[in-house]
Amino acid sequence: MSSTFWIIVAGAIATYLTRVGGHLVISRFENIHPRVEAGLNAVPAAVLTTLVAPAALGAGPAEWAALIVAGLVSLRGGLMAMFLAGAAALILARQFVG
Repeated sequence: MSSTFWIIVAGAIATYLTRVGGHLVISRFENIHPRVEAGLNAVPAAVLTTLVAPAALGAGPAEWAALIVAGLVSLRGGLMAMFLAGAAALILARQFVG
């Protein structure tokens, strides 16, 4: 088998173990301090920021247009609507703007 397959398998196992490990650690506590809970609730936004920020800083006009559209849709719509609107705006902007 190719090494790519084994890299994917190892990544899947590592991801599973970190998720299960986190669940096991948190489940040992009867109650979670509000600061810890607030920190855990901030993790998804922090991860999303680390994914979007580098792309936004090196983006062209098409990417900025898609980011603005997705941001505006996020104020009213849900996550799927935001994603679809941003993707559609990016496709259209790249087609017509370049």
